[in-house]
Amino acid sequence: MPPFPEFHAKEDAFIEAHLTERISDVALLLSRDKTLDTAYILRQIEGRQRLAGKVPSWTAVKGLLFPPRLSLEQCSGEFTARYKATVARNAVARCSVMADLTGGFGVDFSFLSPLFDKSYYVERQSVLCAAARHNFPLLGLKNAEIIEADGLEFLKDLKEPLDFIFLDPARRDDAGGKTVLIEDCTPNVAQEQHTILSKAGVALIKLSPMLDLTRALHTLTHVREVHVVSESRECKELLLLLDGACTDEPRIVCADESSVFSFLLSEEAAAAPVYADAPETYLYEPNAAIMKAGAFKLAATRFALKKLHPNSHLYTSEQFVENFPGRAFRVLRQSGCGKRELKKLVAATPKGNLTVRNFPETVANLRRHIGLREGGNEYWFATTNAKSEHLMICCERL
Repeated sequence: MPPFPEFHAKEDAFIEAHLTERISDVALLLSRDKTLDTAYILRQIEGRQRLAGKVPSWTAVKGLLFPPRLSLEQCSGEFTARYKATVARNAVARCSVMADLTGGFGVDFSFLSPLFDKSYYVERQSVLCAAARHNFPLLGLKNAEIIEADGLEFLKDLKEPLDFIFLDPARRDDAGGKTVLIEDCTPNVAQEQHTILSKAGVALIKLSPMLDLTRALHTLTHVREVHVVSESRECKELLLLLDGACTDEPRIVCADESSVFSFLLSEEAAAAPVYADAPETYLYEPNAAIMKAGAFKLAATRFALKKLHPNSHLYTSEQFVENFPGRAFRVLRQSGCGKRELKKLVAATPKGNLTVRNFPETVANLRRHIGLREGGNEYWFATTNAKSEHLMICCERL
């Protein structure tokens, strides 16, 4: 049986009629009608529902085909896919030919491909190639050539020069478990980086957001830029831009939906922030990308803020600083972390959104110990100041 039915008008009509319903309810309906292709219908409805928030511009296109759930779970969201396209646009001097060697569901490819005159989508799984052949014309990708093959084998046999390569190595082992290290992914970019850079001017590698940045920079050579991308306060992607001609220190770029913060690791090492014994009028918490990249001291010095403690990664100021890459708060009150002091705080405000930074207890344990319920309009930070004293800071979000 082919990966997708060649004629499924009746199924498509059913899909349109039940597109917004719960999958369990749809499955129950289908159990009563044996003439419909149940697996196909459930896959398409679930796929469209999953993509509605993840890639909204795709779900606005009617008639797309969706592959099995794992490919949907692993594909990029629209924000990060668009960000990769921006990185590629700024990285290449010529936009003639590109190749995505790990095509997958094709979300990243769909945003990269329009930048180039010709683009190769390379994927080993036939079901994904079948979806790509159907979907790409609907998405307006007219310059795409779909290749069902191993990406590195295709690259080694390719005689045509490439301007840009994208790889998103599979981060699962043979048993289906998640992997993090570059060497444990497929393909092993550390082992194949010479081949990759011999075929293209630059290559963009997507790695696990759990990977240690320092280790990644020791593993791969000729890294021109590192992009740490966060969305909705969560680090989503670690992207390394390789350039065979680059021998300089790589620039680290921390990006989220509203800010971009770039630096060199040597700048972070040389930064000397001022420390505060107590929070002042305003408190700042850096975004997830900066936290992942480790720009802890520069986040203070770039914005003339005081740091509460070398390991707390919270910042403060008397005057409000705009455009800080993260969350900003107004301090309402503060106290030590003695049992009596905390009980007094909770008695006055029994609900709060609690965060711990450089503090010896977890959020769950601390909530239980002091009886603080979750929610409300206040934000509480349990942390440590420059004198190594524990304190609780109660704030309102700005």
